[in-house]
Amino acid sequence: MLESVGSLTGSPWIYVVVAASVLLDVFLPVLPSGVLVITAATAAAAGTATKAVAHDAPDILALTLCAATASVVGDLVAYRLAWRGGDRLDRAIARSRRLSSAQERLGAALSRGGGTLVVLARFAPAGRSVVSLGAGAAHRRVREFLPWSVLASVSWAVYSVALGYFGGQWLGATWLATGVSVAALFGAGAGAACFMRRPALQE
Repeated sequence: MLESVGSLTGSPWIYVVVAASVLLDVFLPVLPSGVLVITAATAAAAGTATKAVAHDAPDILALTLCAATASVVGDLVAYRLAWRGGDRLDRAIARSRRLSSAQERLGAALSRGGGTLVVLARFAPAGRSVVSLGAGAAHRRVREFLPWSVLASVSWAVYSVALGYFGGQWLGATWLATGVSVAALFGAGAGAACFMRRPALQE
């Protein structure tokens, strides 16, 4: 996989693949978009070891921008679809205790002018889907949701790319580097999920 992604790192196709994966995983959380971003960054780190840094650094920056932008776009698409979902979506959310609870917490957080929940949810498993759909279904104003979506997406993209890049720098472009970086990403997700359950975020 590292070799395959590495061969795309210097071409526009890597950005297309990353953008499509990140955009779609708001609807299909099983897509390994985080793993793909990390693997691409690890492959780019391997290129830095053999090429001029000035040549490869834009790839890292472009990868980060691509992942962050696709994340925001995916959030907005899910938000808009949920906004227009009507009674059918409302009934679906009402049948799910998790979605109903997340919708209530999100509404309270955004009403107070805080969006910590949105940022944390970007790291938690399926949290991005729950928050984006919940914000749309609750008809939260886009100016309340979008800035926090941007912050969450940039934070997630920077963290994911940094994990892959520095993991590749320190451990080499190997499965070990990718595995350690992915474990760190999942660890952040587990931590975010636990933190989201704290009473302070549920009030």
